[in-house]
Amino acid sequence: MAVGKRIVTLEGESVELEGTGVGVGDKAPDFTVVKQDLETVSFSRFQGNTCIISSVVSLDTGVCDAQTRRFNEAAADLDEGVRILTISMDLPFAQQRWCGAKDVDRMLVFSDHRLGSFGKAYGLLLKDMRLLARAVFVVDPAGVLRYSEIVKEVTDHPDYDGCLEAAREFV
Repeated sequence: MAVGKRIVTLEGESVELEGTGVGVGDKAPDFTVVKQDLETVSFSRFQGNTCIISSVVSLDTGVCDAQTRRFNEAAADLDEGVRILTISMDLPFAQQRWCGAKDVDRMLVFSDHRLGSFGKAYGLLLKDMRLLARAVFVVDPAGVLRYSEIVKEVTDHPDYDGCLEAAREFV
């Protein structure tokens, strides 16, 4: 679904989002990201699972750190059919270091630094910054987007409970 000019704010300053964008009910676009061992992974690999996709600016910032750790903790209480993916533009080596330091081991953390494939497909690239906007999505096992929140102020938290509730509906 193509959408018009979309804006979020970063510390109160308007920033345009680049990329196509998606809406609830759309087929979730495929994308390719990089694992911490530099292997590329396509989102289509997770077809058949309910997926929570958590987009963060950088794991080394306070809200992104809290968001990722919150979803890692929530993973313990979710059905086995739910996969949680966090995606940032951080380099895979930095992600690996951060995950080890924070004991993040119940979810998958991927880098979009190489191609920006996820950011472009979901319309989350912060124009002229090569960073991702903060967002959460739920994709059902058939690959349909069932929940979408692009956080209007990048430094704010998403609606964790709303996202997790939506994921539980589509297991």
